[in-house]
Amino acid sequence: MDREMIIVLDFGGQYNQLIARRVRECNVYCEVHPYNLGLDKIREMNPKGIIFTGGPDVVFEDGAPRCSKEIFELGVPVLGICYGAQLMSYLLDGVVKKAPVSEYGHTEVDVDTDSPLFDGVSPRTVCWMSHGVYIEQVPPGFKVVAHTDACPVAGMELREKNFYGVQFHPEVVHTKEGTKMLSNFVYKVCGCAGDWKMDSFVETTIKALREKIGDGKVLCALSGGVDSSVAAVMLSKAVGKQLTCVFVDHGLLRKNEGDEVEAVFGPNGPYQLNFIRVNAQERFYEKLKGAEEPEQKRKIIGEEFIRVFEEEAKKIGAVDFFVQGTIYPDVIESGLGKSAVIKSHHNVGGLPEHVDFKEIVEPLRLLFKDEVRKAGLELGIPGNLVFRQPFPGPGLGVRIVGEVTADKVRIVQEADAIYREEIAKAGVDKKLGQYFAALTNMRSVGCMGDERTYDYAVALRAVLTSDFMTAESAELPWEVLGKVTSRIVNEVKGVNRVMYDLTGKPPATIEFE
Repeated sequence: MDREMIIVLDFGGQYNQLIARRVRECNVYCEVHPYNLGLDKIREMNPKGIIFTGGPDVVFEDGAPRCSKEIFELGVPVLGICYGAQLMSYLLDGVVKKAPVSEYGHTEVDVDTDSPLFDGVSPRTVCWMSHGVYIEQVPPGFKVVAHTDACPVAGMELREKNFYGVQFHPEVVHTKEGTKMLSNFVYKVCGCAGDWKMDSFVETTIKALREKIGDGKVLCALSGGVDSSVAAVMLSKAVGKQLTCVFVDHGLLRKNEGDEVEAVFGPNGPYQLNFIRVNAQERFYEKLKGAEEPEQKRKIIGEEFIRVFEEEAKKIGAVDFFVQGTIYPDVIESGLGKSAVIKSHHNVGGLPEHVDFKEIVEPLRLLFKDEVRKAGLELGIPGNLVFRQPFPGPGLGVRIVGEVTADKVRIVQEADAIYREEIAKAGVDKKLGQYFAALTNMRSVGCMGDERTYDYAVALRAVLTSDFMTAESAELPWEVLGKVTSRIVNEVKGVNRVMYDLTGKPPATIEFE
């Protein structure tokens, strides 16, 4: 492989993709793979370094995920994080035991600044701990390079072999100097040059797509969102008129969004794409009747999407490739290796087993959201499209808690339009990572016009995030929330209560379902 790479082996940690994101911030390409990735495959990938993630298991118990001990004989630097550090110790004959005192949260850690891993880090720094098992004794040859009052081995190293382990999580923002630590591993330990840039990714991807597709016909799933828009323009540059973009209006879009998408990508838009709009609102509502569970709704929407595309493909004629705007968080959240499925994305976990195309092409599959935006700018897509609000593939289907109906869709569309309008008027929209209105499944008693009401509660969501993997709720001005609430209750029929969601990610996801 002609680019330097760091591999993250996933042992079930909730921060696996965040580790990869932090490495990419160092301009080094990084991928997440299952913990049991074969040694031959690792050799073929020729990584500059390997990182073991954390995980919920106890390393010395039966059934705990373990990689081959031979991984330490590849001559590749290894960094173990939390469970990953315990596993390194366990495999290399250290002693791992249940901790007499569990540590969770912000913890002061004393580090050896002579260690390459802690070069430039404060001798006493605040890190994020989350463990009930600890390393009591390091493996032969290892040196303790960090500790806390309760944890004798918060960091260890075998410098001559470039093996490092930390009990805390350097990848999360709660570890004050965690980015510096990971940067040290990438540059000082692994010797990476840090020359992976978005312009080279775009250029090489377009070239690879052109070679892969040849003279084949391509059908692209275009939603008008950032991901599918970037994928569509990338494919257009690769294969031109061989590409047909199909926009399915499933009736779960934001207010007036179907027409807006058509105005940009349709025959009168700037991109000269082969564009087909399919109005399938009633079809989706019928399929969603009675479905209340989030995963069920996602899979229904995902399968119906594919069925619609198959039908359109048959009208077009022979279609060889089906393109989707899947991005890396979609892939990882849908389940990878030992990790739990957080939610199935309609273009990943929700796909039916049989898809009537030769092959699915996902050119953005290995990019995070902010990297997709950078790729969009490299492709010449206008900033107002590149930086538009993210919108889930299942649309308002996952912003309506419980069963989806046409009337509930109307309520969310109108409430969300008011919310977005007032946020923009107040000038706070540029600071927010994502903001939207959702419809709860709760109905409550109210009083409007001296009459009793029994209507729905709308929940408002606004978060601050750079990578959409972690997020915190935004402190919106009280007067803005008050105005939005007043307008929604007065203007949207069927709503008598508005709430503001203060939950971060984790423990919540950004979307409601």
